[in-house]
Amino acid sequence: MATARKVIITSAVTGAIHTPSMSRYLPVSPDEIADAAIGAAEAGAAIVHMHARDPRDGRPSQDPEHFAPILDKLKRNTDAVINITTGGSPHMTVEERMRPAALFRPELASLNMGSMNFGLYPMLDRFTEFGHEWEREGLEKSRDLVFKNTFQDIETILGIGNENGTRFEFECYDISHLNNLAHFHARGLAKGPLFVQSVFGLLGGIGAHPEDLMHMRRTADRLLGGDYEWSILGAGKNQMPLATIGAAMGSHVRVGLEDSLWIGPGQLATSNAEQVTRIRTILEALNFEIATPDEARQMLQLKGRENVGF
Repeated sequence: MATARKVIITSAVTGAIHTPSMSRYLPVSPDEIADAAIGAAEAGAAIVHMHARDPRDGRPSQDPEHFAPILDKLKRNTDAVINITTGGSPHMTVEERMRPAALFRPELASLNMGSMNFGLYPMLDRFTEFGHEWEREGLEKSRDLVFKNTFQDIETILGIGNENGTRFEFECYDISHLNNLAHFHARGLAKGPLFVQSVFGLLGGIGAHPEDLMHMRRTADRLLGGDYEWSILGAGKNQMPLATIGAAMGSHVRVGLEDSLWIGPGQLATSNAEQVTRIRTILEALNFEIATPDEARQMLQLKGRENVGF
């Protein structure tokens, strides 16, 4: 008798795209971020993808001091895989962005696979009131912003990860990023099984039409063969529809307040756990099983929670 396919749910807890003024439910303080991740894990997320914020004003931060209390609380309260960002914010230098993953040596870290325009400024049409001026300035500056991820940057981050036993969630915002990943895979610097996170719907990257998703899948199959695990990230309103289509095509899924503030049209999600619960309900209705953290570790060949640096 055939067994149901197991799907890894990643919850991206908080990030650099949305600001605290956009939703009262966006976690900001270390305790809020840790509690949001724990709630997502309890709802079924095998992986929690972590950014940190400066608790004084909610500004995205890659200061290890802002990560330390979050990671400590997570290590004590969940066995979920902790995935630390090396993306940080497009406004940061690559050196800033690498600091937490290099210091804390997580099982998994994100890695953006190419430089790109990163246009967040259309959100100024929806959100007009901000509690901190940095929020408005950050969105406005994205009109003239290149998110820098050169071949040298990627190679440097891969080297740190390979030395520390950290594997990567390869964030691919466009077809060219898959070609870049195939390049590093062929050189032996990106080691399989690759965890490919296809990102849809951010201005500057690939669109969010189902045809875009299918194009990503065909290209990944052609370039990477069978040496990868595929996951879907749809930004904003695209989160649940694209995750559902992707899962039906064989993907894992990523949801969370980093990628979308919404649970329905015009309805803010009250937590990361709410989004995890929604996609879990969809997946189980399609007769998929939800992977546990240890099953995700096995699928992605991670080093184990006892071998991290926090």
